[in-house]
Amino acid sequence: MTENTPGKNAPEAAPGEVPGKKTPEPSGVDLARVALRAAKEQARARGDAAQQKKQARRGGLRSGARADGRDPMALGAAINRLLTERGWETPAAVGGVMGRWPQIVGDDLAKHCVPLRYDDDPAERVLTVQCDSTAWATQLRLLAPQLVARLNQDLGHGTVRLIKVQGPGGPARRFGPLRAPGSTGPGDTYG
Repeated sequence: MTENTPGKNAPEAAPGEVPGKKTPEPSGVDLARVALRAAKEQARARGDAAQQKKQARRGGLRSGARADGRDPMALGAAINRLLTERGWETPAAVGGVMGRWPQIVGDDLAKHCVPLRYDDDPAERVLTVQCDSTAWATQLRLLAPQLVARLNQDLGHGTVRLIKVQGPGGPARRFGPLRAPGSTGPGDTYG
């Protein structure tokens, strides 16, 4: 009886292989299966890396026992978060100024001058104010530099650069039987 033992020059067989037989190189369908398995593993690794990155951005793994952004919150906190996320801090602050106008400018001036609008354009940042008489409009024009400083102190530096003062509007245009069509009233004869 002869035993089939590997000699000194014979290569060792891998586990599961029959000694003396050569394993065929993978080809065709076998290569496709190997490539598909490798692609799946790479995709799984990329997905795990993306998931870890996403969790790191959120502050790690979340559980129901810890507070997170999905928990209920007070209305004021929710509004402040919304203002911050949307970049509406300055328009909201200016709106607050319009609501507190009498406390900022004083009761006498607030009775005769009303803020109309705020232009948030970074190049301009103009607060438009309308007064009920030309005397109060002149008074407000003289106080404009101090008022701009006071508003910027309250709202933040550079929020208001200029106060545009409008005088009182003219009387309402009345159309009657003695008016010529297209006439703007007594103002159209001066010029």
